[in-house]
Amino acid sequence: MAIKILLVDDDTLLRRSLTYQLEHEGYQVTTAESGRKALNAARTGQPDLILLDIGLPDANGFDIARSLQRELDTPIIFLTARDQETDIVVGLELGAEDYITKPFGTRELLARIRVVLRRMARGTTMPPTEPLRVGPLTLDPHKHEVLVQGKLVDLPPKEFELLHLLMLNAGAVVSTDDLLDVVWGEEFAGAVQVLYVHMGWLRERIEENPRQPRYIQTVRGVGYKLTAGEST
Repeated sequence: MAIKILLVDDDTLLRRSLTYQLEHEGYQVTTAESGRKALNAARTGQPDLILLDIGLPDANGFDIARSLQRELDTPIIFLTARDQETDIVVGLELGAEDYITKPFGTRELLARIRVVLRRMARGTTMPPTEPLRVGPLTLDPHKHEVLVQGKLVDLPPKEFELLHLLMLNAGAVVSTDDLLDVVWGEEFAGAVQVLYVHMGWLRERIEENPRQPRYIQTVRGVGYKLTAGEST
């Protein structure tokens, strides 16, 4: 049975374009252009995932998210033209699974959708602003801090995003395509060497022996998996 997605945005062209792309990927898509219609569509359609714009003509997307969270246990990805940290934090603290800032590439959005749905299917969802812990690794998205065995490790933005994505999917393989799409965007599709270089830098900062990594395992031909520290 196809996964049902509710797309809420007042931009007609964007709704049509994303609907075409999502249906091409096999999703069943319902759209709404206002907060009122979004609430009605969510209540009647029971979607598996909601893509929710913050700037709606009749309501603030945050208010719609609050109403949906009270009534439904449905994951939300915010679509927003805002990129201020306060807006992002507010959205995530409301329980949204992710956000993506406009303009964005379709491949990036599809990758983020796959990551959220995979996380929900595994039953490991948690508020992204709360610290994540996997073995001796702790990552605090709100403070942008990483601790390894209790020691603070300074990570550049891309390495932080890579580790964050891997920790959100701890124990599962995240494909190279999804890592590239989520962290760098669709313009880097196929640029696996970029990923290899940054993954090497990340291992140098968190692994005792980067040549024999305990935490970030390579799954040859597929991608990477974060573990709690099992030896290879």
